[in-house]
Amino acid sequence: MSTTQSDRLRGLLEPLVAARGLDLEDIELSKAGKRRMLRIIVDSDEGVELDACAELSREVSDRLDETDAMGEGEYVLEVSSPGADRPLTEHRHYVRAIGRLVKFQLSEGGELIARILDVDDEGMDLEVPGVKGRKATARRIAFADVARARVEIEFNRKDKKEEEA
Repeated sequence: MSTTQSDRLRGLLEPLVAARGLDLEDIELSKAGKRRMLRIIVDSDEGVELDACAELSREVSDRLDETDAMGEGEYVLEVSSPGADRPLTEHRHYVRAIGRLVKFQLSEGGELIARILDVDDEGMDLEVPGVKGRKATARRIAFADVARARVEIEFNRKDKKEEEA
């Protein structure tokens, strides 16, 4: 049974990331000219501060230098958060998106744009915005009915902290 380089890197780096209270969302390894690019995507329920990415980047670099996980060639290391418009693929992504507007591609075809109100093990409670002066409506959707989902960026969205104030 062989493991890919990404699997080996995940096994090496996941404990470092978890020790900082973060989730290792993705490891991307690609070519960047003559060098390779190693992109590590991390997240948490509270988001990820730039300083946390910088500190983790130093730790990851030190760990990679101690091992032969990247081989002999040069590589560029980037540690970042997934960004606001990343796809929602894990249960925890939906939980973190509570209160956000999301565009759903449905398994049976069609799409739905709605705000996530609550998430449980089977699916989500949504608020579908009203159109042309109509009131918003409630809707329940199962995870099995979702083919793809992505947070919609809202420029005038109230932050949770603003709502609590």
